[in-house]
Order: sequence, then structure tokens, then C-alpha cells
Amino acid sequence: MSVFDAILLFLAGFLSGAANAVAGGGTFITFGAMTLVGVPPIVANATSSVTQFPGYITSTLAYWADIRHFWRGAVLLCLISAIGALAGALILLALDNPSFRVLVPWLLLAATALFAAGPWLKPVPRPGQDVAIGSLAGSLAQFVTAIYGGFFGAGMGVMMLATLGLTQAGDYHRLNALKNMLAVVIAAVAIIVFVSGGVVAWPQAVIMIPGGALGGYAGVWIAKRVPQNVVRGFVIAVGLFLAFYYFTKG
Repeated sequence: MSVFDAILLFLAGFLSGAANAVAGGGTFITFGAMTLVGVPPIVANATSSVTQFPGYITSTLAYWADIRHFWRGAVLLCLISAIGALAGALILLALDNPSFRVLVPWLLLAATALFAAGPWLKPVPRPGQDVAIGSLAGSLAQFVTAIYGGFFGAGMGVMMLATLGLTQAGDYHRLNALKNMLAVVIAAVAIIVFVSGGVVAWPQAVIMIPGGALGGYAGVWIAKRVPQNVVRGFVIAVGLFLAFYYFTKG
């Protein structure tokens, strides 16, 4: 890994953390940076999961005041999420890089479209004293989302908020807290599978993780000064560029 590659990866980690703090979509940036420095797509995808994980933890801790009221009832969805993430991660490992490369541009287009539609997919507050857990529709939707999260992950948070908003009760903050909690489970299971499968690029991850931590901190400053639509537009542009890159690279 050259000095230029290391600088690019650190900056990608920083921008990823900042984007996640303001608008989400940091996976597009880390995945794209690793692609540009020659990391195979499956390894880039797995390594992105590792670099995003600390952010999932801190986001969950920030909502702990809400989570402590419903975490016992959410155990079922956590279990469903773990099973789905395990299935998705194993499916990824069953593919070779050429096979996954064919899917990547379509996955990127779908994730970019989902991310772009995010403002219109925010959950509508539903009446109820707590998050309703255990509906069949909610369980099935979460299982599908978890499979996607274990397999690819970009846009998972937006997808989860949308499905939880349709199938669960509770206000936006309770649903977002539940989303963060389930994202930790999905990412943790996927990372265990990826580490066990030896598909994590640790040198690249070690460079990007501190960049992401600094970016997350700086994201608060950015959020106060840069319109969220600008950051969202940047992430969408990255997603479209990556999709075009993989389509033309063939």
C-alpha cells in the first residue's frame, strides 16, 4: 500500500464518518475508496462493514435512554436480524469476486436510489406506548433487510427505518433507536463471518477507522454549517459514480 493509497483511505474514512453523522451513506465512500486502490469487491464490502461498526455502536449508545425501555421486547427482532445477517454474509462468501462484481453496480444503483428516497421514507409516528415487537409482517421485513445488510449493507439504515415505520408502533426516535440496535446485531454477525472467512483487509481497515472516528466528530460541526441536502447530494453522486465505474469496468 502506497502513501497515496493510505492518505486516500484515511480521507475516505473521514468523509464516511462525517457523511454518516449528517446524512448517512458512508459505506458508499469507504467501498469506493477501497475499490480505487485495488481491493477486490468482496473484500472491500467486508472491510466496509468493519469500518462502519464503531459508528453503529456510538449511535446505539446515544439512544440508550430509549432502548432501555424496550430492549427486552426487541430480542426477537435481534434474533431474526442475526439469522438474516448470517444468511446474507454466507451468501456473499459463497460467491467469487467476478460473480459479485456483476451484482455490484445493480446493488449500488438500488442502494443509491433508496438513499436518495430516504427523506420520503422516514417513518410516520404511529400511536402506541412503546415499539410494537413481534408482528409477522415486521419479522419478515426485518429478516429480508438483515439478509441485505449481511450481504451488502449500503442503504441498510434507510431500508430499515422505512420497514420499521410501516410495521412497528412508536415515534421516530424510538424507531430510529430500534434501527440502530438492530444494525449493531446485523453488522456484528456479518463481521464475525467475514473475519472467519478471511476476507477483511485489516491494513486498510486500521487506516480508515480512526479517520471515521474523526469524521464522525467533525460531522457535528459540518451539520451546523453545511446543508444536509449538499452532503446527501455528494453521497448520491459517489454512489452513481461507483455504479457507472462497475458497469463500464465490466
